[in-house]
Amino acid sequence: MTRRQKIAIAKTAVVLVALPVLLWASQFGPDPGYVGVPGENGGATCATSGCHLGTANNPANKGSVTVNFPNGVFYNGPSYTPGVPQTLTVTVSDPAQNAAGFELTARLASSTSTMAGSFAPTDLNTQLMCSQPNLAVFEPAPNTSPQSCPSGYTLQYIEQSLAGFNISVGHLPYTFSFTWTPPCTNAGNVTIYVAADAGAGISAPEDNDHIYATTYTVSPATGGNAPAISCGVITAGAFGGFAAAAAGSWIEIYGTNLGPSAGYQWQGSDFSGNNAPTKLQGVSVSIGGQAAFVEYVSAGQVNAQVPNGVVSGPAAVIVTTSAGSSAPYTLTLNPLEPGLLAPPQFTIGGNQYVEAFNSDGSYTLPTTSTLGLNSRPAKPGETLVIYGVGFGPAAAGGIPIPPGVVVTQTNSLINATQMFFGGTQATLMYQGLTTNAVGLYQFNVVVPLSIANSDAVPLTFNIGGNTGSQTLYTAVHN
Repeated sequence: MTRRQKIAIAKTAVVLVALPVLLWASQFGPDPGYVGVPGENGGATCATSGCHLGTANNPANKGSVTVNFPNGVFYNGPSYTPGVPQTLTVTVSDPAQNAAGFELTARLASSTSTMAGSFAPTDLNTQLMCSQPNLAVFEPAPNTSPQSCPSGYTLQYIEQSLAGFNISVGHLPYTFSFTWTPPCTNAGNVTIYVAADAGAGISAPEDNDHIYATTYTVSPATGGNAPAISCGVITAGAFGGFAAAAAGSWIEIYGTNLGPSAGYQWQGSDFSGNNAPTKLQGVSVSIGGQAAFVEYVSAGQVNAQVPNGVVSGPAAVIVTTSAGSSAPYTLTLNPLEPGLLAPPQFTIGGNQYVEAFNSDGSYTLPTTSTLGLNSRPAKPGETLVIYGVGFGPAAAGGIPIPPGVVVTQTNSLINATQMFFGGTQATLMYQGLTTNAVGLYQFNVVVPLSIANSDAVPLTFNIGGNTGSQTLYTAVHN
């Protein structure tokens, strides 16, 4: 959406609700980038040509814009706890004006072009505006719950809505409220930029409006070193990154104070025979009351494998270190939560490619690949190797293989898997846990002979009658 489009929409809305014809775009909320962030529209507030005229923070106007933080503004400033939402309020006051609007954003103090957290309206008086970094393409956040910005719209601004503007008329000083969720890890100081417009009202020209702007520095809260799962839990990101898991799934836990700052990945000395560790560098994880197998620990991330013995439904994930235990994080567990290896880096031309290996060890990728890897398309009749996680139990000689052990012999999935190339079922020469690894599944799949040359062949699968949720592609050429 451009500014011109936004104004056109505003005027259309005026006709529909039979309000006065002269209704300025600012009543619907300003365009992004007018809160004084350095480098955005020259660091301008809305006291600029095409928005409003006047001098920002003119002492003669005797008004102000202030932000109230839930912990107050003490001598050392407001603070945030990573990932913990705060309700902020913006108050616009002006003894000579009659209505108010505002815009606010949050940026890392170390990088003013980088968003610091996210916003969410708490009532109909504010709205979330999403913008691409160039500020030329923007749109209101989709009306979903919870609200979030579309991919590529990396900047967020919270501002008054039309309802918020209308309700402020005749009620200055007026206070708007909304939620700010800070970064989920300690990102250092955050700068809050806010600008406000106090004007005469609905049908008055804006040239006489009064503009106010200020900034606040919000610091990470100081306190104990107890672990906190403040950034959520997903299954292995390269395998789909799902919000639910299953017994045997690999999960990634994100937060603060989760482990050593340097990070540590398990080594052979951490194993007891073929059994993976349940404590690594003093860090342990419990899922549904069962000890998980811990593969990697760091201050911000822990990787663990879901053990057997968990039941389907909500399960509490708890990280424990020498400093204490985290508050439980609720993770949904399903009987199966399968995902194939498809790292985000394997996105080519807007298509997410599965990470597959040809019979000669090269990667299976389209001819248009610019990843710099030894790669080529697969050939019809060629056997590819594809990896996955979360495909459920496997057995060798009728004996189930539990999570948390190094697999030493070939085996097969208890729930049979099917794979399809463009809708044509492929033959699976092997489907089971890969040997010399923990919790990694391997599929040796034969490309159907009937597949026509294409750099984007859809690859789908199902297990136990349930279709995988990933949208994946591969490449096939004779």
